[in-house]
Amino acid sequence: MTPIDRSFRLPSDSRRGVLLIHGLTGAPDEMKFLAKRLNRRGFDVLVPQLAGHGADMEALLRSTWRDWLQSVIDAYDAYRHEVDEVFVAGICVGGALGLELAALRPDIVATAVYSMTFEYDGWNMQGWMKGAYLIQAVANLPLIRRISFAEPYPYGLKDERLRERVAKTPEGFIEGALDRLPFGALFQMYRLGRHLERIADRVAVPCLILHAREDDMSHPRNASRLKRALSGRAEVRLLEDSYHMIHVDRERALVAEQTASFFLSHSAPGPCDA
Repeated sequence: MTPIDRSFRLPSDSRRGVLLIHGLTGAPDEMKFLAKRLNRRGFDVLVPQLAGHGADMEALLRSTWRDWLQSVIDAYDAYRHEVDEVFVAGICVGGALGLELAALRPDIVATAVYSMTFEYDGWNMQGWMKGAYLIQAVANLPLIRRISFAEPYPYGLKDERLRERVAKTPEGFIEGALDRLPFGALFQMYRLGRHLERIADRVAVPCLILHAREDDMSHPRNASRLKRALSGRAEVRLLEDSYHMIHVDRERALVAEQTASFFLSHSAPGPCDA
């Protein structure tokens, strides 16, 4: 299947730009609510599609985390010339890619990471998923990497109405997203997380880490782990009424508001307000 590029942009006259990065097996469509709220707060918003996404599992399996990162770098390098400041935010893998980008492009002003996932160790994860090192040892083997699994109910959503929509139409809830995760892509996610920990000291910009206290997929210890890796340049805030998908769940408006306020607190008042 040929990927359909679902990247989109919401322009603004403010010249403050936000690069929003979707998650693994996700699509730009999942960032629409957040993008619209940030746009209302005066931000120009660009949501690129990650490499290997927007088609099927075969396309995803042909990509690596470095391909995903390259698509973010390409989007940023083009976008940087169209705005005065760039902030970066992403969900899960998207958040990790945003920090990788910040290590490579130090002119980024600030970052935000939602539901950071080094390990799938939330309260709803099966025991075998918590064996990260074992999975890394076998997940990319030829006979295993194509095996896929679906995210279990409640799909990272505390909002009952949303989770029932996913249960009825899993592929239609987020346009362009996949409803199953292959082991080969999970292997790449773990590779990305380990690499981020190794280079985290190169991230010199402030980082807001938002995580649900009841995250069903990744325990809040993932947020604390990221904060330690960033050596104090990060702030962790726990949400009380969401599961993993905090950017679309019950507290999505709060996620948008805290992100906007954090970014504005680090923005230079001159060029963007002229």
